[in-house]
Amino acid sequence: MIKANYPTDKFKDIQTPFYYYDLETLRSTLSEIKTQIENTSFEVHYAMKANVNTSVLNEIKIAGLGADCVSGGEVQAALDAGIAPSKIVFAGVGKSDWEINLGLDNDIFCFNVESIPELEVMNELAIAKNKTANVALRINPNVSAHTHHYITTGLSENKFGINLSDLDKVTDLVLKLSNINLLGIHFHIGSQITDMTSFQDLCLKINEIQAHFDARNITLKHINVGGGLGISYEHPNHFPIPDFEAYFKVFRKHLQLKPSQTLHFELGRAVVAQCGSLISRVLYVKEGTSKKFAILDAGFTELIRPALYQAYHRIENLSSELPEEEYDVVGPICESSDTFAKEYFMNGTKRGDIIALRSAGAYGEIMASQYNLRKLPKAYTSDDLK
Repeated sequence: MIKANYPTDKFKDIQTPFYYYDLETLRSTLSEIKTQIENTSFEVHYAMKANVNTSVLNEIKIAGLGADCVSGGEVQAALDAGIAPSKIVFAGVGKSDWEINLGLDNDIFCFNVESIPELEVMNELAIAKNKTANVALRINPNVSAHTHHYITTGLSENKFGINLSDLDKVTDLVLKLSNINLLGIHFHIGSQITDMTSFQDLCLKINEIQAHFDARNITLKHINVGGGLGISYEHPNHFPIPDFEAYFKVFRKHLQLKPSQTLHFELGRAVVAQCGSLISRVLYVKEGTSKKFAILDAGFTELIRPALYQAYHRIENLSSELPEEEYDVVGPICESSDTFAKEYFMNGTKRGDIIALRSAGAYGEIMASQYNLRKLPKAYTSDDLK
């Protein structure tokens, strides 16, 4: 089994479980994004919900990315990280009044609006502050992302966005509201998308919707296509950086962008997933009737994706070069769903071995909980452990 290059000598002295971020991988990823959007009208806003580790956000800010936020807390974290308000977009189907006010007070770039009631409340709050809220209408394009049903967001049956059948009604309203400025339109069809035809289908649908606005003589300055680009969970060592070239090429080729328009992206997982790992230790190897259990000191409190989405994460025993054996890799939580992998082959394992659960830079630390009154883990970076 090919393994990542970790400072395992430093890991031995650190209490597990903990999160480890390889900042060189992150920097290389950010550099590739910047290369692919150079000399274009593309702008990338990092999806904060993937990871808000301070060191990670600092690298993202240095690289010049904006922020895509889905809560007031994320807006504040973006501001605290030094990301300019002019680069912050704020989405979410249920924004509270205080969250909207936070965006208005800081003159953020854009609110992605998802319903008529939200537009009406936002206008009232903007009037009270003598502010104008810049908005993009989040339109539900009814495009399938061909991904897990929990993380698809662009179908008519999802809770997100404005359905195409309501588009005229919403457009009529937004043009009448005194303190709302329509900047553009926004889409997001799902997450962990590896089939580029899904993005191609989105482009074709956007072209149709743009024609609708053209027919009404409405100028859209910005198009926001969301994010959703997936990563290779199976082979993080071979594919540490997603195929950004193919991803951006789809939009250059198939989206009929007007010369004056800016195209916005909201990438999260693709930016940070591969730079992060959850590092754990083996507590026990338990012999079952017909299988072995490798019981770790990390559980779904530290990495919930396998329990929540039945997601796969590559698992590496950093301490062993023994021949591979089959294990159910599980955590200590008092729930049967606290299982990282079943019938998984990894190097022969014993108590005290150090285990890396790969591709945990997205939706790892940010989703950690204190269920069973467990302590939240610490996080370390490659710079910390030099």
